[in-house]
Amino acid sequence: MAKRSLAMQLDEAVQAMLVSLRPRPEEAPDRELAPLLSVAQVLRDLPREEFRTALKSELQRRASMSEGTAASASRAGEAEAKAVHYQRPGLTAITPYIIVRPAAQFMEFLKSSFNGIERLRMPAPDGSIMHAEVEIGNGAIEVSDGNEQYPTAPTAVHLYVDDPDATYARTLQAGATSFFAPTDDHPSGDRWGAVKDPFGNHWYIAKPRGWTPGPEGIRSVQPYLHLREAHKMMPFMEAAFGAETIGLHKSPEGIVHHATIRIGNATLEIDEAHGEFQPMPCHLHVYVPDTDAAYARAMEAGATSIEAPRNAPYGDRSAGVKDQWGNSWFIATYLGQ
Repeated sequence: MAKRSLAMQLDEAVQAMLVSLRPRPEEAPDRELAPLLSVAQVLRDLPREEFRTALKSELQRRASMSEGTAASASRAGEAEAKAVHYQRPGLTAITPYIIVRPAAQFMEFLKSSFNGIERLRMPAPDGSIMHAEVEIGNGAIEVSDGNEQYPTAPTAVHLYVDDPDATYARTLQAGATSFFAPTDDHPSGDRWGAVKDPFGNHWYIAKPRGWTPGPEGIRSVQPYLHLREAHKMMPFMEAAFGAETIGLHKSPEGIVHHATIRIGNATLEIDEAHGEFQPMPCHLHVYVPDTDAAYARAMEAGATSIEAPRNAPYGDRSAGVKDQWGNSWFIATYLGQ
């Protein structure tokens, strides 16, 4: 019989050892392999019984903890999903819907001024823009050329950016005119500047100063409504959309100097119209858990109907109302289609 190689002899000896067999005399491995087989024998006997018992106990404990953690994470994930599943991906609970002509040029202004990213454009048969979305920071602006039913409506928007001075400068280069340059003397305490773009929209460009946003961060895009009798808007939004006032500064006479209102996972701001900052009835797209219920509550709170709830072809349950200040609210629930 041909002599087997050392590698083959070692492999056969280890295999026999693993199944508790002794090699037959004619298959006894070469003496040169004795040191390696001694090591293999020690390894075969490891781990020792007490280690195995301890390891089993620890693995069972970790598995139990992992299952508990996974269950908790699953419940948290399910709760979060339930909280936002009614919103179309990429949008928050409140998004300014700016109807302006020509919308294509306005979108270029958003890109050059605010580093906007175009993520959707739906042209109408005549070449105008039926619907578009431009991402800015962690928010978005929806855009349309509009029509007779929805005419152009300039909007005021509060933008939080990393560098208000550079952003302000870019807006001027893109054709905006200045209300005032960024300053640290704004009543909010933020570094704040303001411009009016060539399409009539107001942009309040700011960076937090003297305060730290919470763990959820700060919304880059927040609609800003200048209203007459602004104090009446808060109960309307609470009744219609379950809104919550999270910041309110008013005079002893009750005049609202500034208020921040939360709807879902987004915020908007209001104040009493004053000076250059007069009412600008605008369009707002608001996602709610139940369009029909929100529509009914808005009507009960004094709104008038633009459109009754229906299933829209783009996968939303949608409706529309107009509040007593002339703002249009496009109410929607994402159907997941």
